[in-house]
Amino acid sequence: MTMRNKAGLKCSAIALLLSVMFVAQTNAETSTEVKTDSASSMVSGALPDASLVRVTDQMMSNPDAHSGDWLLHGRDYKNQRFSPLDQINRDNIDKLVPAAVVQTGMVGSFETTPLVIQGVMYLTTPVVDNEMKIMALNAATGERIWTTTYKLGTYKICCGPVNRGVAAGYGYLYVVTLDDQLVALSASTGKVQWQKQVADPRAGYSETMAPQIYDGKVIVGSSGGEWPIRGFVAAYDAKSGDKVWNWDATDPETFSGDSWKQGGGMVWTTPAIDTERKLVIFSTGNPNPDLYGESRKGDNLYTDSIVALHTDTGKLAWHYQEVKHDVWDYDAVSNVVLFDVEKDGKTIPAAGEAGKTGWFYIVDRRDGKLIRKSEPFVMQSDNMFTTPTKEGVVMLPGANGGAEWSPPAYSPKNKLVYILGMDQLMKFTTDGEPMTLPGQIRLGSTFANVEDEGIQDGIFTAINVNTGKISWQYKAPQPMVGGALATAGNLVFTGEGNGWFDAFDADSGARLWRFNLGAGVNAPPISYRVDGEQYIAVAAGGNFQLGFPYGDAVAIFHLTN
Repeated sequence: MTMRNKAGLKCSAIALLLSVMFVAQTNAETSTEVKTDSASSMVSGALPDASLVRVTDQMMSNPDAHSGDWLLHGRDYKNQRFSPLDQINRDNIDKLVPAAVVQTGMVGSFETTPLVIQGVMYLTTPVVDNEMKIMALNAATGERIWTTTYKLGTYKICCGPVNRGVAAGYGYLYVVTLDDQLVALSASTGKVQWQKQVADPRAGYSETMAPQIYDGKVIVGSSGGEWPIRGFVAAYDAKSGDKVWNWDATDPETFSGDSWKQGGGMVWTTPAIDTERKLVIFSTGNPNPDLYGESRKGDNLYTDSIVALHTDTGKLAWHYQEVKHDVWDYDAVSNVVLFDVEKDGKTIPAAGEAGKTGWFYIVDRRDGKLIRKSEPFVMQSDNMFTTPTKEGVVMLPGANGGAEWSPPAYSPKNKLVYILGMDQLMKFTTDGEPMTLPGQIRLGSTFANVEDEGIQDGIFTAINVNTGKISWQYKAPQPMVGGALATAGNLVFTGEGNGWFDAFDADSGARLWRFNLGAGVNAPPISYRVDGEQYIAVAAGGNFQLGFPYGDAVAIFHLTN
């Protein structure tokens, strides 16, 4: 998958990947029991009543009945990242000021989506010095309640020491880690309750996503698409941690020989849930080797796809493949979003994914058939999809997209989806058949930014899902990565790598407000309410892959009196 170059970087993809690969010095953990030495908790404030922070299935299925909370990674199972709160709106946005800026002490590439339950904010930090933190804060003041420090075992990564957040349910918090553990903590105290190994980190598996919770199951996907491993999605019993089902992401019939055994198809971001049809819907990553296809001839299903599984069994319901036999790293990595669209006078339940190709793909979530592709939201060169050569091929989008892992937001008020994108002109050069060694990175080609052309910018785009037409765009001076938030106050929020946190008119795209946080705002914002007051919160810690300035802050905003 993911972003493997820095803006302005001249080194090859392999050199960069090897430079960011990190292997801890401790032994890999193989036990499925709680490691007594893996985590420690420190209490800083009054612990919340366990009953207040216990999230039920009813609450998760009906988030609008709990509009002041942010209970799920995408706020709802549709992954819409739309808040129904409107106290902060386009008429008073100029009065938005910081209520608190929380320094976590963990300076690094910060991609977390906080959750808020009854005034308690839960978040994860990046990994620093082989440790990460799971924190509980007062969501109004930023005061710490408890902090659990998790010590990692062996891990290998391509794209920064990141974690994208926790899931909450049944009195627990769930987090997956770079050393491929699924950890359950008490939402009240932060103490580890149980821990299970998801896959073997020594082979190249890792976990960066925030898990999804549905119907008593914790659903996770696998990261590590640059290694010769097979992607999967797995569901675990939320109380015991026992595995319920597993779905493998590579189809033997569409890979030549036995290349499907190491064929990639990672799942990097939190799935959506179609509760009516009981489907878990997600996007899948590139085949492996990333950029060389001779050893894996065929369409390479189910890579680069939108996929739906039955939540009870993990059996395949349908798929739509965005890119067949990918050799450009055009994997599908952004969160799938669910909404309804109009076509031929009919309302169709749909799913959308912002692709690295630069199109927003909209499919029928009953059968996976394509309804429409949007207008391109980034530049696309005429030679797009040209197979890389030894001499090199220059094209747009680059290997980062398009859209990266950044979750879009969708507003049901105006039927617009808001997408973070980037233009990075890149040169793809074939290196030939890559060597296959267990636990070693395997690419088969290189890519690097073409600097003298000066194409290194970002685009924030609003697309009408009923037409696929672009409604408006905002051009940023740097590639955009992080995430978006839409609200009933007719606002949409996002961040930039230069430290600006922006608010736009959701209908027109006019920028109405901005605040500079001094580090790259490369994480998704959220909104919630405490004691009748609406807040906006976002992490500002920069981004490893794009070289944006580091920090360690979570900023909480509210309206001045």
